Amino acid sequence: MHRTKGLSAAAALLLCATLAGCGGSASADGAVVLRYTWWGNPDRAARTEKAVALFEKANPGIDIQTSFAGYDAYKQKLATQAAGGDAPDVMQLDYRQIDQYADGGILLDLGKEQATLRTSQIDPGLLATGRVDDVQYAIPQGRGTETVAYDVKTWTESGVPLPKGPWTWEQWADAMRELTKATGKPGATDPGWSEDSFEVWLRGQGRTLYTKDKRLGFTADDLTKWWTFTDGLRREGVVSPAQQTTQLDGTVENTPLGRGKSVTDTNWDAPASGFKALLEGGVGLAQMPTGPDGTPGQYFKPSMFLGASADTQHPDAAAKFIDFMINDPEAAKVLGATRGIPVNESVREAVEPQLADFDRTIADYQASLEGKLKDPPQAPPAGDSALQTTFQRDYDQVSYERMSPREAAENYVTEAKAELRS
Repeated sequence: MHRTKGLSAAAALLLCATLAGCGGSASADGAVVLRYTWWGNPDRAARTEKAVALFEKANPGIDIQTSFAGYDAYKQKLATQAAGGDAPDVMQLDYRQIDQYADGGILLDLGKEQATLRTSQIDPGLLATGRVDDVQYAIPQGRGTETVAYDVKTWTESGVPLPKGPWTWEQWADAMRELTKATGKPGATDPGWSEDSFEVWLRGQGRTLYTKDKRLGFTADDLTKWWTFTDGLRREGVVSPAQQTTQLDGTVENTPLGRGKSVTDTNWDAPASGFKALLEGGVGLAQMPTGPDGTPGQYFKPSMFLGASADTQHPDAAAKFIDFMINDPEAAKVLGATRGIPVNESVREAVEPQLADFDRTIADYQASLEGKLKDPPQAPPAGDSALQTTFQRDYDQVSYERMSPREAAENYVTEAKAELRS
């Protein structure tokens, strides 16, 4: 999806060829043109376009070019653009990208834009997650947490009790077995492929993904235990088979749940909104499983951030747009909870009573977890973005039974240690 206001495709191509990085260019009518990109689903895209239109109406001298993709495709494209000196003026960032792009000199120091970009209404702890070496490179846009998203109709009709309150990973596995038996299809997307799910499991065991000095916080024994657990469920037919799991690309449309091939999926709460258009029976959200003693592994984290290119020719305009997307009440009403619950406290208080449909589901889900989760970890080191791909690749070898969980775990840990030393 791509939109260009007041700028023809030919003119845009010409400007890209003549302006360094094609960032912060100007349209034929003299307006500032900013490129803004994000990942998401069609629901998020439609709302984003409406919010952008509100900004352009309030700021007639600034035109916004927008584009989006599924998470995996977006991550790869942004890495390519950044490496080529062509990063977009304003970009949506994941927790795991900030350190990487800050160290690479890709991101603008937004602390220098305080006259334009207001942050006083954002929780200081949440705001600090966008800092690297005390420099504010990114601003959190929403608050989110992981969830077990499920097909309400299918689960209800199965006769298996719906999830209520905390449950351990073993209790989750037992419920998935019952769902599989009752429905004839896997109870869940295989969580073994997901580094995010592994982190939740790991934190529930009292371990961490990374140490404070940005080294690996777990051993090959830990990862072997996790992959042995998930591979066993796959062999039972309780979670999605390899052929389905390897099609995952960061979009809800290509999950087994989104294609009607499973009953549940582990995901983040905001992206789970995309299931609403795919499941006629409605979407429910359940808490992520805990450790065996009830220790929660999930946590509230910025669902995503907004950052600006260090090479943008219009840092003031970029900061003004970021400020609007985070602090404007009308924009917040349009965006709802598609990027998580708003981080601006006054905006959140104003918007929450008006949330409806799945936005209300997300708000209620987060409210049910208030005070029950542990503090979030620090932002992952730069190498984590590449290691997410390595994690999925090595688990593919387990899924297709080309490697044992032990062999794949040892291979991953060896590569991870090398990546984090580089």
